[in-house]
Amino acid sequence: MPYLNEVGEVVELQLGATGVELDESNPENRFRLEWLDEVERLLGEVSADPSRPLVLTATGKFFTNGLDTDHIFAAPDQLPAYLDRVHSLYATILTLPVPTVAAINGHAFGAGAMLALCTDHVLMRTERGFWSLPEAALNMPFTRGMSTLLRTRLTDRAATEAMYTSRRYGAAEAAAAGIVDEAVEAERLTARAAEVAASRAATAGSNLALIKRGLRGPLLDDLALPTPAGVLS
Repeated sequence: MPYLNEVGEVVELQLGATGVELDESNPENRFRLEWLDEVERLLGEVSADPSRPLVLTATGKFFTNGLDTDHIFAAPDQLPAYLDRVHSLYATILTLPVPTVAAINGHAFGAGAMLALCTDHVLMRTERGFWSLPEAALNMPFTRGMSTLLRTRLTDRAATEAMYTSRRYGAAEAAAAGIVDEAVEAERLTARAAEVAASRAATAGSNLALIKRGLRGPLLDDLALPTPAGVLS
């Protein structure tokens, strides 16, 4: 399960499990219900003491592979409520009262790729891993909130290519497209993320949360809309 790790001037939110490279029960760090519960709980701890910036990362092959497809197929009637939970997580990260940096250590697909875009600054490791939105290839739509997230965090050209083609971007390609801010060698990834986050530490606090809410107002409104029952029809 995800956990917080204090590293110098910053706090890391690790999306996997403590003590292992891969969580055997959830090796792709998918958005399982209990995983969502734990991430929200940990982010609540960060918000309660907004004194240090946050780095969002993981270990192993995956940053996160996004939605829990096993849950979706097993309980399709619960899909709208499940997607509302995902939207709520996005909104929480978008409005945290601390600077946030994503350090994409491996594959970031679908809802997991969008999760990284909810942070203030995005780094991605070179040599291994792709950032991708596979929805078009999987014959799945994007929710209104997800579309707004991608439209506001990416250029129109980058969003159009990523959403229409399901292209897989390596770190250098993602940086060139403006999807991530920096492509960083694996051995420097978390250190560079901590450096960027720490450089913004002075802005942490309730005022930063207000600024984020003001900047992201229309996006937050769309994320708060209930997902319609026919989202996949």
